[in-house]
Amino acid sequence: MTKPSAPFTRRKFLLTAGATTLGAVLLKGCTQSNASNPQTSNIAGVIDQGSGQSARIGFVGQTDAAPLIIAQAKGFFAKHGVPDVKLLKQPSWGVTRDNLELGSAGGGLDGAMVLSPLPYQMSLGTVTKGKKQIPMYIVARLNIDGQGISVSNAHKDIDVSLDTSKLKAKADQAKADKKPLRFGMTFKGGTSDTMLRYWLASGGIDPDKDVSVLVVPGPQLVSNVRVGNLDGFCVGDPWNERLVREKLGYTAIVTGEFWKNHPEKALSFRADWMDKNPQTAKGILKAVLEAQQWCDNMENREELCKILAQRKWAKVKVDYIEDRLKGKVNYGNDRQIVENSPYLMRYWNDNASYPYQSHDLWFLTENIRWGNLPPTLDTKAIIKAVNREDLWREAAKEIGVAAADIPISPSKGIETFFDGVTFDPENPQAYLDSLKIKNIKQV
Repeated sequence: MTKPSAPFTRRKFLLTAGATTLGAVLLKGCTQSNASNPQTSNIAGVIDQGSGQSARIGFVGQTDAAPLIIAQAKGFFAKHGVPDVKLLKQPSWGVTRDNLELGSAGGGLDGAMVLSPLPYQMSLGTVTKGKKQIPMYIVARLNIDGQGISVSNAHKDIDVSLDTSKLKAKADQAKADKKPLRFGMTFKGGTSDTMLRYWLASGGIDPDKDVSVLVVPGPQLVSNVRVGNLDGFCVGDPWNERLVREKLGYTAIVTGEFWKNHPEKALSFRADWMDKNPQTAKGILKAVLEAQQWCDNMENREELCKILAQRKWAKVKVDYIEDRLKGKVNYGNDRQIVENSPYLMRYWNDNASYPYQSHDLWFLTENIRWGNLPPTLDTKAIIKAVNREDLWREAAKEIGVAAADIPISPSKGIETFFDGVTFDPENPQAYLDSLKIKNIKQV
């Protein structure tokens, strides 16, 4: 894999090739914006224009944010030379996107905890105001697994789990009655959207034709189930556990059942900021990597839950996050309570932190599947421009991560989902061809 020799090369590529080849594709193929809806670098040789200055990093108050929160709470930012990092709580992914658009110069953010597809959506200009391309970098994955798809008690009679064909008759009847079932996710084209759509489609339910899939911020999902506005949702915690605790619904699946060790949130920076502040960015990354290791020491999980529960972070009852973070899953239905689940959220173990490029390719392919991106998109080029796994490797080595714990390849290889479908990153078209339900928009 050929890698640019300096950050300028990446920026030049994205601002030239991105604005012509990729931009031309998107001008023809991506006409809807979500803006109104909720290489080894020579980084050591670059003058850090932001050294000693504050970095503004956004996060959403849920368990996925633990590495950023622990990096602050345990002093890892200060340890790695970036004591003035400001963590700024965001109410939704839409607001996170808006503040990344603004950048810190406009009162927004330099970087953020993001849904893994968001840096690509912003770099390609598909979810930004005026379709402006805002180059972004992904420098780490924050966590794997630990999400859920939950369903209202109105559908407890069918006890749906992985097999959504059980739900199809209800979906068909509701559609015929012109009151389609409604499912919530947190951002169009994001991780929860792609997994929810796959889950529905695997049972013969077309998410674009048979039900309504709606953008709802995480903190509003449970209340919308309570008043009957939603039949289910896909999201992280505390909201799946909260639904169960408040006896409003049940967890159909924890997402590791859907795809074991699946990628989740990522740490991303605006490319212009990181190119000007490479040492600050690396210091933040090193702090986050160390925090991820701390989070995955199970002896620390109880303290982790108490920290996350604080008002300034997740603002949640400890009980609503502790069980699942320790591997105990009460699905809220007749399924046996699971102890020591292999699908608990992980931040470091099982290469959770490393940003596999093949994982980014799956998210891009799913966005092509549902018409958010054109099938002619040069996925290899945009992944090369956005995914900074090279910086992750540098940071990992500098904090003493053993060579055996650093992935050899940026591809994790063939992935297999719960229904037996496989995704080969060497042949994403074969994956698309194998899927019966899709909404690919030709250009």
